[in-house]
Amino acid sequence: MAITQKIRFDKSGYYFMALVCIVLMGFWPSYFAKFATGTNKYPFYFHFHATMMSLWLLLLIVQPILIRKKKLSLHRTIGKLSYVIMPLLFLSVILLRHYQMEKHVQIKNNEKFYGPSLVVPFKDLFIIGIAYIIAIRYRHNVNIHARAMICTGIAFIEPPLIRFLNYAVFPGGDGLAAFFTTIGIIYSILIALIIIERKQRSGLWVFPLILGLLIMVHSIIYFQISIPGWETFARWFAALPLTKH
Repeated sequence: MAITQKIRFDKSGYYFMALVCIVLMGFWPSYFAKFATGTNKYPFYFHFHATMMSLWLLLLIVQPILIRKKKLSLHRTIGKLSYVIMPLLFLSVILLRHYQMEKHVQIKNNEKFYGPSLVVPFKDLFIIGIAYIIAIRYRHNVNIHARAMICTGIAFIEPPLIRFLNYAVFPGGDGLAAFFTTIGIIYSILIALIIIERKQRSGLWVFPLILGLLIMVHSIIYFQISIPGWETFARWFAALPLTKH
């Protein structure tokens, strides 16, 4: 009888500890190191975002470990915190990007364009949001729920890794090398997961779906594909009185 290879989802928390290291390396020069030097003068929006991201990473680490330790009741109780943390995480991204809109605005022919500055953060929200909705919709199906929660963590890899590669591996470059290296790593992780689980019978669609969505949004970014109404939406968003500059 053939042995079917299977991913141990209850071990994923240990792997997400490595993601904490990537986050620290990626944001060390621009954020964490400034606490040590006393030069961290960032406004509330930065700290709020960092706190929400940290809490979500903590959930991704703790929850699988609780499953592994057979503490299912505590796992379910802590899982309910995601109903609060995820909306606050979305809010933190929205507020931070709104605060930074003018800094990242593109100017062509003396005209401001806000749309490009929204693509990357909203792309991350799109991927994380889809994965989270799947996880909650199928919260009673461990095969689908676990895969979707893992995908929320995989979506977290890109921002810190691309920053780390830009300053430590490809300094002075135009960012393309870091971009392609980062998405290559993320795609490789998802493809490896798909291959490992190719003979399983349940939940196999989750990793291919997220991979397909990532390829779609990265194509929009790289090829600068125009989205109808996006600039209009971006201008409306920029005009909202959400943050103080």
